[in-house]
Amino acid sequence: MPTPATHPGPAPGPAAFERLLIVRLGAMGDIIHTLPAAAALRTAFPEATIGWVVEQRWAELLGTSNALRFGPRSPGRPLVDHLHTVNTKGWRTSMTSAETWKQIARAAREVRDQGYEVAIDFQGAIRSALIAKLSRANTIYGFDRPRETLARTVYDRRVSARGAHVIEQNVSLAEAVAGRALAPAGAVFPSDEVSEREWERRLQDQQIGKFVLLNPGAGWGAKQWPAERYGQVARKLADGLKPIVNFGPGEEELAQAVRQASNHAAVVVTCSILQLIALTRRASLFIGGDTGPLHLAAALAVPVVAIFGPTDPARNGPFGTRSIVLRSPSSQTSHKRLPHPADSLLEISADQVIAAARGLVENPGG
Repeated sequence: MPTPATHPGPAPGPAAFERLLIVRLGAMGDIIHTLPAAAALRTAFPEATIGWVVEQRWAELLGTSNALRFGPRSPGRPLVDHLHTVNTKGWRTSMTSAETWKQIARAAREVRDQGYEVAIDFQGAIRSALIAKLSRANTIYGFDRPRETLARTVYDRRVSARGAHVIEQNVSLAEAVAGRALAPAGAVFPSDEVSEREWERRLQDQQIGKFVLLNPGAGWGAKQWPAERYGQVARKLADGLKPIVNFGPGEEELAQAVRQASNHAAVVVTCSILQLIALTRRASLFIGGDTGPLHLAAALAVPVVAIFGPTDPARNGPFGTRSIVLRSPSSQTSHKRLPHPADSLLEISADQVIAAARGLVENPGG
């Protein structure tokens, strides 16, 4: 069996593909970090059919719920021609079910029927690599050092990532596929008129002008700055910016703790992805940790105060927007999913966050 080729950068000479498949299943921030690479591929191959395999729960980052998953692109599905949704989390919990295997077979057939020439695994996991393999694409591209080492055995072309930030690394993988350097591209999100009108109305009804969006949740405890400190920040900023606290599934208690600590100055909301896009684009400032909503704000060019602990902002920090990243010098980069905030994260005070927030708001040209 021939050894897959490894490429340090773009291959010599431009490629010409007509059907490309992107595999990036989740999560929110990771998909957002892949969007610039996908947009660069769209520019490089303007006439190509581009598909994307994504977990159902994150599909609204690529297409509105009322947009068709296949066919001509539209404002509701601006980037990809085919949106393939899967539910690998649900499948893994019911692998003995006949219905699960029917769903897997149906999803695999749907992808294979598109006749993709190239599959690009931006995720670097075993399951994403296997999905790329199931597409029966002629060539599968992936990083030579994927997140899960076994995934690289699936790749026909292994690409050495270039750049410090994950967005830059993803673009370097896209460049290897295109065989040339690609022009910088920003994230492209679906436009949902219903969500846009809803938030325009809600903000007017509540007489909210300028506001700061706070997101106290985190993927795991070690990244989660205390709710009480978010509340202190909200209370101090409320004289110029109305605090709005966004929370996701299972985080209502956390959001209410922020509201109480703010002396009820903050408004608490929960949103669908499309609603969150509409709300975030109207914010004057975003404050939060290393989470999907922070990366959404950065992609929408909203100024960001980022509160980092165990994860590395050089790789995962806000990209492409005005930002201040707060991280203690004592922080050790780690992805251990510990249940409590990292000690280094607790070294960041509410006063530091307030000062950073005011600096961004009061010096918009800085």
